[in-house]
Amino acid sequence: MSKHSTDGLPRHEVPAAFDTAAAGYDRLVGINPGYHRQLRKSASRLQLPNRGAGMRLLDVGCGTGASTKALLRAAPEAEITAVDASGEMLEQARRKAFPPSVRFVHARVEDLEAAGVDGPFDAILAAYLIRNLATPDVELRRLFELLRPGGRLAVHEYSVSESARARLVWDAVAWSVIIPTGRIVTGTSELYRHLWQSVRSFDGVTAFERRLADAGFTEVRTAGMTGWQRGIAHTFLAARPVPADG
Repeated sequence: MSKHSTDGLPRHEVPAAFDTAAAGYDRLVGINPGYHRQLRKSASRLQLPNRGAGMRLLDVGCGTGASTKALLRAAPEAEITAVDASGEMLEQARRKAFPPSVRFVHARVEDLEAAGVDGPFDAILAAYLIRNLATPDVELRRLFELLRPGGRLAVHEYSVSESARARLVWDAVAWSVIIPTGRIVTGTSELYRHLWQSVRSFDGVTAFERRLADAGFTEVRTAGMTGWQRGIAHTFLAARPVPADG
């Protein structure tokens, strides 16, 4: 597999690739054992109190709404803004049953303010997003600024760079299941080859924790998952610190 690039698509082309795959995307992730359960786990790790009553939450990179459903389950009384750069993925999300407290916005994370998405938010969930951004350090700082002081961030992401075992498992699953099934379901393997490559080239756990700290976050820690994604899927948790003067 070394003959393949590990950079993936140019990041500005990723939303269009998701547009192409949107109609069959839910069918594909549906065969991934634990996909929805692990999103719920990451959302629950935000430890949002009182069922989210009175809270404003941001689901950035919401896709077809699976992460939004996970956030809603963790905080059913919160107001949730769910954002994605792919219009077709959002169209799939809007077809699902969500309460009026959830609103969907078509925007790149780089353009949140122009799209009317402004803080402060009490918590942010970013699932499978950061490795698809052209300037992750800039956008992490943008998310930092959207949080209220004391607000929490959960980044649900694959990271395999620090584990030979995780890389081997990821390669095997990607090339035996994800890429061929993606081709069958959507008629193209472009997006799924990109997903394999983008995971391969993404930060290791330690490097991403450092990236979060460099963006200003504190209380940075990582929690793992079980099942075949042990050592592959992670919840990176962080917080915007409260100023010393309160």
